[in-house]
Amino acid sequence: MSSNIDISVVVPSYNEDESLPELYSWIEKVMQANNFSYEIVIVDDGSSDNSWKVIEALSQKNSQVKGIKFRRNYGKSAALNVAFEAVQGDVIITMDADLQDSPDEIPELYNMITKNGYDLVSGWKKHRKDSFIKNNTSKIYNFFAWITTGVKLNDMNCGLKAYRKEVVKLIEVYGEMHRYIPAIAKWAGFRKIGEKVVQHQERKYGVTKFGIERFINGFLDLLSITFVSKFGRRPMHLFGALGTLMFALGSMLTCWVIGQKLYFVYVLHERMILVTEQPLFYVSLVAMILGTQLFLAGFLGELLSRNSPDRNTYLIEKRLNS
Repeated sequence: MSSNIDISVVVPSYNEDESLPELYSWIEKVMQANNFSYEIVIVDDGSSDNSWKVIEALSQKNSQVKGIKFRRNYGKSAALNVAFEAVQGDVIITMDADLQDSPDEIPELYNMITKNGYDLVSGWKKHRKDSFIKNNTSKIYNFFAWITTGVKLNDMNCGLKAYRKEVVKLIEVYGEMHRYIPAIAKWAGFRKIGEKVVQHQERKYGVTKFGIERFINGFLDLLSITFVSKFGRRPMHLFGALGTLMFALGSMLTCWVIGQKLYFVYVLHERMILVTEQPLFYVSLVAMILGTQLFLAGFLGELLSRNSPDRNTYLIEKRLNS
């Protein structure tokens, strides 16, 4: 169902009071030039500067500017998730508040969603204005994200993205999973994901929030989202398989140790050290114990999954005669 708002622009902001007025003016200029009906949702993620006062002033100036303020810094994922619940536009555009994303990209992103039928379009900062370290860690991150998620994008973590309204209303972004929204959308059934080369501006105000911990956390989140998406509803398929493999390996090693002992004693009639004195015996014992524990972990995970409140929550696209 179409709303009266063409575009919702979502701007997560943390200590960006200097850039917000300029970003607002730039967005407003683009919207008026293209006759878009719009709203701007700015999420103040627990800023310690004057960001909220700036947002209040912008909202008084233009009622289409809406603000959400967190009591403390929860992170970009939380900001996006709360904003996605609030937006009303047919197309949602996300961009960072630091002026490195260009609002001039909005019309073409909007057309790719409405005219070309994309569910999600991710920006690609092909010519980045960042440091050498940030540029190269980004390339490594995108390579592993492609291999792990199967979503081939050159810049999955680009803050400038466009979404069909249905996408943001049906996905959940938590932790630091904003980096993997295209993968989350794909696993939710939105498979038409595109990419567009976008301008990347040099930072004009403030300092970057990038740190080495973001790269480490991003890698851990990648492992987490891969596991949850593939085995969240069927943990036994992973833990059970690993447990069975470990137990079988331990059992074979135990049979080998015992068989070797019997062969030396009853066939060759030679004395041999005790089975319990052989290192291989303890390797096999540990493998069997780990196998049993992994299998039980899968069994318990399966019980928890089957009793989860959202176990039978499925995304139904259409119904007939109901």
